[in-house]
Amino acid sequence: MKKWKCTVCGYIHEGDEPPEKCPVCGADRSKFVEIDLIEESEQKADYQEQEGIDLESKEQAAVSLTKYDRLFDQMVKHHVHPVSVHIPNGVLPVSVTFIVLAAIFNCSGLSQAAFYNLAFVVLTMPLVLFSGYNEWQKKYGGELTNLFIMKMIFAAVVAITAIILVVWLIINPNVATEPSYQKGFFLFINFVMLTAAGAAGFLGGKLVFKD
Repeated sequence: MKKWKCTVCGYIHEGDEPPEKCPVCGADRSKFVEIDLIEESEQKADYQEQEGIDLESKEQAAVSLTKYDRLFDQMVKHHVHPVSVHIPNGVLPVSVTFIVLAAIFNCSGLSQAAFYNLAFVVLTMPLVLFSGYNEWQKKYGGELTNLFIMKMIFAAVVAITAIILVVWLIINPNVATEPSYQKGFFLFINFVMLTAAGAAGFLGGKLVFKD
């Protein structure tokens, strides 16, 4: 039985032929490479390195790398995106819980606590979005499969809704406690934001755990 590796996300498929699409990231079958061929090319590369054949070109490539390239590579190496994305995924459920409790118990203090949590999420979103884009480019080759498209959409929804909610709370700090039609719409946006964050995290988990 042959083994095929998706060169985008690393998923391993067993069979005589690669699948039509990667079940994890959705990449086309052309992105699959037989593992035996990968091992053979790696062995050849190791041999060339030992013999000093490719040392000069590697040195030239290292010189051509800018300090920004090195920084972006280090961001992927040290998992900046998976670490930073835990901030919205961890803080947003707390914020929405505060909002719901504020609406139920008519407590402005809980609404204010939600505001501070949301503001913190908004401040961290530029790092989350940029590190995600960088990892998509560096680690997954910028492949625009359905999984990555959906992940980008959900991330954008989280960022936009969080900004809307923060601005709304600045304009009207009592929107979650005042009995008006705005209260229901405000709560709805909170749930949309939380759902999008959960969906983005689920897709990220698919890439990490390959299931």
